Amino acid sequence: MCKRIVIPEQEAAEREISVDQRWWRFSVRFNVAIAQRVPVARLHEYDTEGVMMRWGAVPAEGDQRQSRVGAAFVRSDSLLSAHEYRKAWLYGQRCVVPLAGFYTWHRSGSGISQPFYVRLVNRAVFGVAALWERSVIDGEDVIDSCALLTVPANPLVAAVDDPNRQMPAILHQKDYHKWLTAAAAPAQSLLRPYPLERMVTHPVGPWVNYLQYDDPGMIRPTEI
Repeated sequence: MCKRIVIPEQEAAEREISVDQRWWRFSVRFNVAIAQRVPVARLHEYDTEGVMMRWGAVPAEGDQRQSRVGAAFVRSDSLLSAHEYRKAWLYGQRCVVPLAGFYTWHRSGSGISQPFYVRLVNRAVFGVAALWERSVIDGEDVIDSCALLTVPANPLVAAVDDPNRQMPAILHQKDYHKWLTAAAAPAQSLLRPYPLERMVTHPVGPWVNYLQYDDPGMIRPTEI
């Protein structure tokens, strides 16, 4: 499963995902890791708003520490069985995270993990279905955090990330409003693998393994 994501420019994200209130402030990032802040579009009362959240959802109940990372991903087939996130799902705490792409790793027979960059064809920005949570950390700090939802991987992603067989739940642009506003059952019907013919992937260099690197060269194809 991907442990690094690429965040687009704010202007490009807003062209893809329209929000009524723009509270978020961000710029393009090429190496975003779990526990870092990501842009999120969610429903607030009757308006949509763009806000920044920590990637890695910390449940509202249970172990509340600043150091706890939380879940970066929640499988879509366990939304009702996963106790920590069942409440967020049933209460409609759904959101959309705009991405330009994501990385995943393929382990070769010799044990070497080769990073690959995955993006969509003719969609520079795409929204991934997510859940958000609000937690009180260390008894005083209020933190909004999110977890990306995953679905069974299509053959393109499965061929690269074969042990996990999961991929981010990529939404079609026309489905953003339904995802944010619909009841649980119709919202869950939107969680399905994205068509493989509309995705591309290529190997990239090892710099994505190190958080001190964050530049356009991260997504440049390399030979293996």
